[in-house]
Amino acid sequence: MSDEKPARETPKVFEAIDGGGDEDTEALRAENAALKEQVLRYAADAENTKRRAEREQNDARAYAIQKFAQDLLTVADNLASALAHEPQDVTDPAVKNFMVGVEMTEKQLQGAFERNGLKRIAPTKGEKFDPHLHQAMAEAQGTEVAPGYIVDVMQVGYDLLGRLVRPAVVVVAARAAAGAAPVDAPKPNGAGNPYAEGGEDEAGGSVDTRA
Repeated sequence: MSDEKPARETPKVFEAIDGGGDEDTEALRAENAALKEQVLRYAADAENTKRRAEREQNDARAYAIQKFAQDLLTVADNLASALAHEPQDVTDPAVKNFMVGVEMTEKQLQGAFERNGLKRIAPTKGEKFDPHLHQAMAEAQGTEVAPGYIVDVMQVGYDLLGRLVRPAVVVVAARAAAGAAPVDAPKPNGAGNPYAEGGEDEAGGSVDTRA
């Protein structure tokens, strides 16, 4: 009798796995990549939905308080004008206390504006003219400011939750390009801004040269 043991037969299930291993691995990898892409797509959609909801909420809030905010801007302008013309050589305590009260009221009003999303647009001298935020009421010749940049601010503007309520009214250094068209020359389709890049602003920046 022989001592040799008969060789065991490989189960058919293992033969099937061994034979199709590479194909199964590739299929699993493809399925994993597809699932990962789907998860990323769902996450991006959720983020876009969140941003859209926030934007719509801000728009609704801005629309609700925009008229009220516009009415308060006149009050803010009057307080700022009073402080700008504050007498410097007054010794009367009553007048000094009155001006301190005006200053405190103006600060409290601006604080209320900030808390409700109403922000001042107060460009500085030498800042570039932005037709989306500024309105040019006049242009100045021969200034030390480069053409197309702000020389003076006549009235501050305000922005409410990303929506322009009132542009800042400014004086802009005039462009000195040879052969340039006059500022009040008609522009195609009523648009155009002599201070924007290229001389035109398709978004419709406001320029008033009647002053």
